[in-house]
Amino acid sequence: MIWKTKIKKTETWKKAAVVLIFAAAFFAGRMAARLESTLKTSPASADGNWGLSFQQEGQTPVGNATYEELAQYDAWYARNTDEKIIYLTFDCGYENGNTPAILAALAKHGVHATFFAVGNFIKDNPELVKQIVAESHTVGNHTMHHPDMSKISDMASFEKEIRDLEAAFKEATGQELAHYYRPPQGKYSESNLKMAQQLGYQTFFWSLAYVDWYQDDQPSKEEAFEKLLGRIHPGAIVLLHNTSSTNAAILDELLTRWEEMGYQFGTLGELKR
Repeated sequence: MIWKTKIKKTETWKKAAVVLIFAAAFFAGRMAARLESTLKTSPASADGNWGLSFQQEGQTPVGNATYEELAQYDAWYARNTDEKIIYLTFDCGYENGNTPAILAALAKHGVHATFFAVGNFIKDNPELVKQIVAESHTVGNHTMHHPDMSKISDMASFEKEIRDLEAAFKEATGQELAHYYRPPQGKYSESNLKMAQQLGYQTFFWSLAYVDWYQDDQPSKEEAFEKLLGRIHPGAIVLLHNTSSTNAAILDELLTRWEEMGYQFGTLGELKR
């Protein structure tokens, strides 16, 4: 009788284990479905950093969000096209003597770029900013102080960073700033995208960049070309930094090489919805 009792207890435990396994699988499935739904509907990355994954050379990389997910916030990271067109942009945190060479190369090729400027760049270099505008380039909003905007959750603080930069640009040039916004360091949140949109801004990330911002550790020409030629793709929004001596040195040749590959250059204004 003792062994029969043990068998019954064992069978009971087995049934309970099966029930628990099915319950765990059911709840895991529901959690996975919720997670998948969240990823499909929200473009905000888990860590608040814009990121890219290059799957194939010459093809648009996969971003933290799709074209469609970003579109609802008037945001872009590339243009969805097979046309060989490049949208060239520069992030301007400060001036260290490389911008004039960059402007000269752009003028030589007749390329018009967008310069996303920070407050001190505009305030410290008003004549250079005027030159950028006079040469038919666009100046965009990279915020007044270049903070981690993903940590700003209230509209008043977000708007101040945006409006103060607008005011600095107006003071330097007498003109209105283009309503193009680029999150500093690529750090963002879904609420940031909504707030930028409410202020009448389009948000522009990028689909091609490389590590060019360390002034004391600049990439070689070969390293730069490996990334900028190998990963270029139709509809690319390219981000370069104006502080890079490598960019200043190679830009003329880089533009020539892209042109030889069949690429033409557009402006972000062409992407307006």
